[in-house]
Amino acid sequence: MREPPPLPAASNQPAPGDFRLRSLFIPAFLPSLLFGIGQGAVVLAMPLYAKGLGAAVPTIALIVALRGIGTMVADIPAGVIVSRFGERWAMVGASLVLIATAVVTSLSDSTLVFAAVSFVMGGAWAVFQLARMSYVAERTPMEWRGRALSTIGGLGRVGNLIGPLLAGYLAIWFGLGAAFYLQAVLGGAAALVLFFVIDDVGMQQAHGSNVYQRFFGILRDHREAFATGGLAAVMLQVLRNGRQIILPLWGDALGFDLTTISWVYSASNLVDSLMFYPAGYAMDRWGRKFVVLSSMGLLSLGMVLVPVSYNPVTLALVGLIAGVGNGLGAGIVQTLGADFSPTVGRGEFLGVWRLLSDIGGSAGPAILGAIAGAATLGTASVATGGIGVAGMIVIYLAMPEPLQRDRRQRGRPPVP
Repeated sequence: MREPPPLPAASNQPAPGDFRLRSLFIPAFLPSLLFGIGQGAVVLAMPLYAKGLGAAVPTIALIVALRGIGTMVADIPAGVIVSRFGERWAMVGASLVLIATAVVTSLSDSTLVFAAVSFVMGGAWAVFQLARMSYVAERTPMEWRGRALSTIGGLGRVGNLIGPLLAGYLAIWFGLGAAFYLQAVLGGAAALVLFFVIDDVGMQQAHGSNVYQRFFGILRDHREAFATGGLAAVMLQVLRNGRQIILPLWGDALGFDLTTISWVYSASNLVDSLMFYPAGYAMDRWGRKFVVLSSMGLLSLGMVLVPVSYNPVTLALVGLIAGVGNGLGAGIVQTLGADFSPTVGRGEFLGVWRLLSDIGGSAGPAILGAIAGAATLGTASVATGGIGVAGMIVIYLAMPEPLQRDRRQRGRPPVP
C-alpha cells in the first residue's frame, strides 16, 4: 500500500529528550481535572433536575440526549474556532459559556430553557476538548503523546468519579442546582489557569471560505487517515458504548438485583480507571496499532463472552476483561487524531476526527438495540463483538503505524 505523506513537524514541539510530562500539569492536566469534575457532577444532576422541573421520562431522555447532540453539532465549528482564535481563547470561551449555563439554569424553571442549556453545554464541552487536544498535539513530541493524552483520559475518569460524589453531597444542602454552580466554579478556575498559563501559537487554517468547504476539503485531503485511523476510532467507540449497555442489561436479564449489578459494573470501571498510564506507556513503547488492536480485542472478547456468563462471578470476570480492554484504550482515539493531524488545518482536522468518534459512540447503542430488537440481547452482544473483530482485521491490514513513521523521520530505531 502506498506510504502516506510524512507529517510536517509541529512548530512548538520540543525534542523528545527535552520534554517532561510534568510540563503539561498546569496548562493541560489541572484544567482537565477541574473540567472533568464539573462535567461528572452535571451528568448526574441533569436527569434529576429535569424531573424536578416536571418533565416526563421521554422528555428527560431528550434533554440528556441534547447534550450529546450539541457536542456532535459543535465538533466541526469547534475546529474552526480553535484555528481562528487559538487554543487559549477557545478553552477560556468554553469555560465562560459553562458559567453562563449555570446562571441561566438557576434563573429559569422552564423545561424548554433547560433543554436549550443542555444543547449549549454539549457544544461548550466539544470546544474545550478539541482545543485541549490540539494544544497537547502541538506541544508534545509523538514519543510522549500517548502518555500525555492517556493521562488526560484518566483524569476525565477521575473527574467522573469525584463529580457525582460532590454533586450528591452539595444537593443535600443546596439542592440539585448546586451541581451546575459547581461546574461554573470549576470552569471559572480552569479559565483563570488557562488564561494566564497557555500561550497560543499561530495556527494555520485549512483552505476554504466557509465551514463546509473546509470540512469536505479535510475529508478529501486526509481520506486515507480517516479510512484507517478514523475507522479504528469509530469501531472502538461502538465497542465501548456497547459494553456500557450490555453489562447492566445482561445482569438484569439474569435476575440480579440492582446492588449486584452496580458492583459488577463498578468493578469493571475500577479496572478501567487504573489502566490509563500503562496504556499511554504501551502506546509510546510498542505503537498505536498494538494498543488499539489489544483494546478492541479484549472488548470484543468481553462482548462475545457475555452470553455464557450465568452468575455474578462469571459476569464480573467478563466485566473485568472488558474493563481492561477499555482502560488499555484510554486516550488512544485522541492520540491517533493528534498523530494523523496536519500542521496546516489541525483544528479543522481534529473537528472532523471528533465528529467521527462521536458518531461511533452514538451508533453503538443504536446497532445493539436494533439487533436485540430483531433477535436477542445475547445475539446483539456477540454480533457487536464480531463487528469489533472485523474492524480489527481492517485496521491490522490497512492502518499505518504513526509512531513507526515518526521514528524513521527522526532517524531513531523503529518500534520493536
